[in-house]
Amino acid sequence: MAQHYPLSINNDIATTTVKHYTRILTIAGSDPSGGAGIQADIKTISALKCYAASAITALTIQNTKGVTAVEPVGAEVLEGQIRAVLDDIGADVIKIGMLCNTEQVRTVARLIREYGIQNVVLDPVLASTSGATFLIESARGVLLNELMPLCRIVTPNIPEMRALLGNNENVSTEEDMKRATRELSTLIGGKSVLLKGGHNSDSIKNGEVFDILFDSEVGEGTHTIYRTKHIKTKNTHGTGCTLSSAIASYMGTMHRASLASITAKAKRYISGAMGSATSYKIGGGKGPVDFFWDIWWR
Repeated sequence: MAQHYPLSINNDIATTTVKHYTRILTIAGSDPSGGAGIQADIKTISALKCYAASAITALTIQNTKGVTAVEPVGAEVLEGQIRAVLDDIGADVIKIGMLCNTEQVRTVARLIREYGIQNVVLDPVLASTSGATFLIESARGVLLNELMPLCRIVTPNIPEMRALLGNNENVSTEEDMKRATRELSTLIGGKSVLLKGGHNSDSIKNGEVFDILFDSEVGEGTHTIYRTKHIKTKNTHGTGCTLSSAIASYMGTMHRASLASITAKAKRYISGAMGSATSYKIGGGKGPVDFFWDIWWR
């Protein structure tokens, strides 16, 4: 005898209230191994109950062991992808990851201005941990002068910060990091900066990691320090992509919230994703985080 299981979903279209997604457009490179780039962004945005649309800037050949090749997408194709999304679906927030050259940077900046997007999160992915160059050095000045001033927040790590500031000064202590965030903020028109401290070997030796946010939206600017216990794990592939996508997602859903509160929620998410991932093994190198850890927990 067949058994029947009634569904609790209301399929009566006439009485169903129309809902609207929080729409996040991610502009970044593709990672075929699924741990970073567009793939990490889409997983993170989806895990945080937002709708992920994407525009691919480059095809890469990479896995958990490293990056072996990068093939940039032409600026016209990139523009076509972005317009296809914004003309139809729109975007509440744009998250930007890997860009490859001056043409791509200028294309993205022009379209942000044209469509009037106010909430933009930029993770300045300049090179991979394995040493592969993503954004050519000649394009960094354009990134600083034309794109970053259009962003609400940028999220460099320590090596990226040093490259953007164009100096070899030490960036390790809290005061070093505070100074660097203020300096970069000044260079990019007073925008907010989150400096990620995962490359700070001194703090890791003490069993902690700390990131510093310079929030330019509060008064003349204020610093917030986020301290977390250092998680001993090889599964760190794509953590920068994941954190910036989490910030973009919460920026879209936490209306009127401060950047400090948005970043705190994103930090909780990435810490949980890294902690949960310690139990898994994917690939022979640095594996991905557990993007859906909070869903499994709920």
